[in-house]
Order: sequence, then C-alpha cells, then structure tokens
Amino acid sequence: MSTLRTLDNFDVNGKKILVRIDLNVPLQDGTVRDTSRIESVVPTLEELSRKGARVIALSHFGRPKGRVLKAMSLAPIVPHLSAAMNGRKIVFSADCIGEKAHHVVNNLRNGDIALLENTRFHAGEEANRNEFIVALASLADFYVNDAFSAAHRTHASTTGVAALLPSAAGRLMARELSALENVLTKPERPLMAVVGGAKVSTKIDLLTNLVQYVDLLAIGGAMANTFLDSVGVAVGTSLTETDHLGTARSICHKAEECGCHLILPIDGVVAREFVSGARNEVCTTDSIPADGMILDLGPNSVAAIEGAIQEARTLVWNGPLGAFEIPPFDSATTAAAAVAAECSRAGTLLSVAGGGDTVAALQNAGVMADFSYVSMAGGAFLEWLEGKALPGVEALRN
Repeated sequence: MSTLRTLDNFDVNGKKILVRIDLNVPLQDGTVRDTSRIESVVPTLEELSRKGARVIALSHFGRPKGRVLKAMSLAPIVPHLSAAMNGRKIVFSADCIGEKAHHVVNNLRNGDIALLENTRFHAGEEANRNEFIVALASLADFYVNDAFSAAHRTHASTTGVAALLPSAAGRLMARELSALENVLTKPERPLMAVVGGAKVSTKIDLLTNLVQYVDLLAIGGAMANTFLDSVGVAVGTSLTETDHLGTARSICHKAEECGCHLILPIDGVVAREFVSGARNEVCTTDSIPADGMILDLGPNSVAAIEGAIQEARTLVWNGPLGAFEIPPFDSATTAAAAVAAECSRAGTLLSVAGGGDTVAALQNAGVMADFSYVSMAGGAFLEWLEGKALPGVEALRN
C-alpha cells in the first residue's frame, strides 16, 4: 500500500474525478438483492463530494459484450445508490463517453455526483482499446480506482485510464489491499486458511500458493472429497474430481515440504439425495456408504477446525465447508464461522474472508459483521491469494 497514492495525495476541490467503482450487483425485477457492494463505495464518493470534487462514477454491469442492453443498464441502480447516500441526488448519464457524458459532466457543480452508463456497452472497455480509454480520460482531471473486485481485469476503465490521468486508490481499494497484505505479507502467527467449495480444479493455484505461507490449512466442501479420494478413502457417490487426484496429492506433498499442517475431514454428514431436509447420518471417513454422498463436514471435523481457529492469530477464509445453500448441510460452515467471529470480537484473531460463495455463506451464518474484514471481491480476491499481480493495482503503482 505504501507505494500507492490515495485521496490524501490530491487536492480535489473543483476537480473532475473519474471514480471506477463496482456496481455489478444482483438485480431482479429492478430490486437489488444484495446492496453490500453499493454500500461499500459510499465512503469514497462521499469524501470526494465533501471535498468539493465533481464526482464522475463509472462501473460495469453484467456481460453485454459491447451491446446496449436495457436489462443491463445502470439506471435502475441509481435510486439504490442514492438511498445508500441518504437520499443524495445522483445525476445519470445515458452513456459513459461522448456527447451525453460530456454534457452531464460539464454541468456538474462542486460536490455533485454523476453515474455514467455501463462501460461494457462499449466493446472498447473489455478490449482495452486506446480510443475508448482516451474518451473516458477526456472527462476528468484525476482518476480514482475503488473497484478492487475488478482489479484482476485488464480493461479500459481499470487499467487504461490510469496511464493517462494522475491516479489514486479509493478508500475501499486501500482497505482491501491493507487487509490482504496483513494476511500474507506480515501476519501474526499462527496463520490459518480455511478453503472450501466444490472443485479442486478451480483452486489449484490458490492452494499451491497458500501452503507456502500458512501454518495450517483446513479443507472442506466437496473439494475435500477429492483429497480423501486421492489417499484411497472411498467417498461413495460424493462429488469428486477423479482427474485431479494427482493434483490433490501434489498439494499434500507441497504442504508437507513447506511445514503446513493440513486439516482434512475425519467424518462427514452423509445423505442419499441432495435435497433440503434429506435424511442424513454422520459417518467417519472410513465408513462412507457406497450409495451415500458427503454433503457437510461431521462434528469431529468441525471441532478440529474450531480448535485450530481458536489457536490461530490470523485467518483467511475462502469458500463454504459444505452445501450451505440447503439445510442442514450448512451446519459446519455456520459453526466454524461462529467461532471465528467470536475470536475476532475478542480481539484474538484477525479474520479476512472473501471470494465466490464466501460472502453468502457468512451472511447465511449471520456473522459477516463480526469478521475483521470481508471482501466483496471474487476473482480479484482469489488471484491476490494465488500470488498473482492484479493489473488494476499495478496500473496505480505505475
């Protein structure tokens, strides 16, 4: 973070500030089903407005692939953004470049906030085309990137504009980077990771990188079945990736080489069908029925993870420990997350979570507010933990 400029480095009074935010929220029939991302961008927008900037917010929404699609317009987001800012007026531009955008921007007064239309309505956004970059940059004096969740994309609005305008990280971007650096760069140990989810294949780089840094790694979710299968444990009809058994074994060997203690399931909650309220039983991992599938961690596995969390001083969490969408297979995630939340509240644990279904799982468990930091980012959060440079962040450094 020390190499990045922030809002503190600029006098923004009277200046036009192009702010890249992420408003790619779940929208259904005009209603935003989760306003977390909208709420997360408010501090930067309010601060710039308070300092007298002419704020020009821009974001992508969905995947229109360079076409103007009404269903992917940002117009329905305006009232939600306004509500998150206590009824502040938000001026909307029907385009993010060209005459319409310039008309809106030129009529802004100090402290006003405008939201431009979906950047992905133009093919130049995802293609990072120079003419589109120049068109965006022509709107402003400064550029602020507050969209860490899109920082893994080499797009015009995330990297291109930063090369043409004086640039800085927004408050959300700065908080995300600070939280992640505290986890991997200078953690208080023991450092523990909890990784869940369905497939090993989607998290090979993540797991390979984490075992080099963390002291303990707990693996849950359906991906744990592949690890069990790789060491000869019969997992019945459980979801497993037979073509990645070698990958799982390699990660286990890497963990051993690096002195990382792996916590794999020793029991599981087993059912014959994947439906809400399905009859289930707890089985040790050496007694999984041939016609049964593991849908959650068992109580002894959960207890092992809870004990490790209580001993840890830093925790990074990515992915649910079971099929949390369908009760009762959310029990392991809820129980372990509750312990992490309790330790975080007590001040004995720095807990950082994010990526994919993690946010939904923690919301379901009712503990999201108690974690030290929860990232709204998906792919960017994972790529950072994988040890990859993020183009949107590097553009600000350069």
